[in-house]
Amino acid sequence: MAINLKGRSFLTLEDFTPAEIRYLLDLGHDLKAKRRAGICDPTLQGKHIVLLFEKTSTRTRCSFEVAATQEGGHVTYLDAGSSQMGKKESLEDTAKVLGRFFDGIEYRGYDQKVVEDLAKYAGVPVWNGLTDADHPTQILADMMTIEEHCHKPLNQVKVVFPGDVRNNMCYAWMIGAAKMGMHFVGLGPQELAKEMDGTLVKRVFATARENGGLIEITDNMNSLKDADVIYGDIWASMGEEDLIPERAKLLTPYRVTEETLKATGNSNVLYLHCLPSFHDFETKLAKEWQDKGVDIREVTDEVFRSRHSVVFDEAENRMHSIKAVLVATIGR
Repeated sequence: MAINLKGRSFLTLEDFTPAEIRYLLDLGHDLKAKRRAGICDPTLQGKHIVLLFEKTSTRTRCSFEVAATQEGGHVTYLDAGSSQMGKKESLEDTAKVLGRFFDGIEYRGYDQKVVEDLAKYAGVPVWNGLTDADHPTQILADMMTIEEHCHKPLNQVKVVFPGDVRNNMCYAWMIGAAKMGMHFVGLGPQELAKEMDGTLVKRVFATARENGGLIEITDNMNSLKDADVIYGDIWASMGEEDLIPERAKLLTPYRVTEETLKATGNSNVLYLHCLPSFHDFETKLAKEWQDKGVDIREVTDEVFRSRHSVVFDEAENRMHSIKAVLVATIGR
């Protein structure tokens, strides 16, 4: 059956079938190959998109801007200080106005309801660049990277996520893995597991069963065995800096080390991370907390720089996977 995603918003992978996700992944691989071969087909010629950023970013902003530009599109960037949304103008009114100007809207911020309401009122496709609840474009990039390096079908891949199992990356991975019939393990302390979104957990468990996958939430380190991928994320997201000492104390046992990789029993295990990562003390924040006696690294520098780490291939694939979403939803 032919896949047609024209005019669709991209808010969460829960809205897409496994076949549609497969289509986006294949399109991402194809667009990446064409770019490397110097083949230019401006499928977004004459298209205008706006990026609404309440949370700052390096990869998401650059990925959307470069992806759209390479396909012939034009991008307008609005940060929290450049828009009247929610201040002098309601979200509904802002969405309706932007929908008259632009062919698509990207939102990166906090509340999932914001991106949902933008899609409800804008009349054009809306893409989720990250919320507190989800990060679907990142999952597409991650899956592309796994397919490039793992050399086996996604439904035979086991991904283990050590750390804060309540965060948006763990939730996004649970959704993606369930859709694609993968084995996903959220590995973290029970104190945090108890605070997870129970409704979402029930949905993804059911979806995984439908697609032949398996989702686990556990604090058992034995779950590392046979992992194909260890997936990292920082312990405190933007706006949670005051929680860093508490999080570091709770999550230090889940720091990814060389011993973590060895525990998988897989000499070719991959290390992925959505970035940015605290893997050394060369950043201002890591150094400040080190001076206070707190090690905020979620992964050691040895692992981050090892042959197992494909984090920069993964970062590049943000652009190719986002390009696939743009081309599929508003391209000619």
